[in-house]
This record gives sequence, C-alpha cells and structure tokens, in this order.
Amino acid sequence: MTEELPVAQSVRTMLEGDRTCELLGIQVEFAKDGQSRATMRVRPDMVNGHAIVHGGLVFSLADTTFACAVNSYGPPVVTASADVTYLRPGSLGDVLVAEAVTRARRGRSLVCDVTVRCGEEIIAEFRGRGAQLKDDRGRPGG
Repeated sequence: MTEELPVAQSVRTMLEGDRTCELLGIQVEFAKDGQSRATMRVRPDMVNGHAIVHGGLVFSLADTTFACAVNSYGPPVVTASADVTYLRPGSLGDVLVAEAVTRARRGRSLVCDVTVRCGEEIIAEFRGRGAQLKDDRGRPGG
C-alpha cells in the first residue's frame, strides 16, 4: 500500500488482514470517499494456457479495488454480487490499473463500478453490489 496517497483508515484496517493482495502483488494507491485505485503487474505465474492473464486474477484485482472503494466510508461492506466483462486480454509484464467509483448507496446496499486498464486500453469492466455487514445484534455496522 502506498503511503503518499490517501487511504482511509477503515481500508488500511481491512487490508491488514488481507493476504491476497500480498500474494498477487496488488498495490492499493488510493481509497477514500467511495473511490479507489489499485495496480497489479502480470507475472509468469498469472498467465493461463493462452499466454494471457487469467480472468480470475483480473476479477480479483477488480474485486479488491471495489472492496477498497466501498469500505472507505467506514462500516464494513462485503461483495454481495458482481459481474465482469472482459474486453481485451492482458499479457505477461502488463501493469493493470483498476479504478473504482461508488455509484449508489442506499441503506445497507452499494453499487460500485471498476474499470481495469493497461495503459489506455480497457481490459475489463466490473460492477459490484456491496452489502454492509450487521453487528452481533443485527444492526448495521461491524
């Protein structure tokens, strides 16, 4: 996680227990006010039999960026559903950049869009719906 750009404390706390970012080399650059940006370099162990980045790893980058955006408000939010459309393959050595913007918040539900790019080329579009967790007594909050 880059220290120079703002990352909400709620996101920092969430990422402390997230080993997936470390495993995949995902770097969260920004996460605040319902928006976030993260990057991931495509390594040799990330490409499939077609010599392109595995779609599940692109999804993981997008889902992580989604999580950082929706959790930047404070109360814990998890992915309730998500759709991804792959528009172009990524390749070995590519640096993928995912940018998330929360589009709607109502009650415990959120909708957030994530665009994954390599340079100016769009790799994938992701739309996720988040659900705010309830506390032990069934109230919104963590």
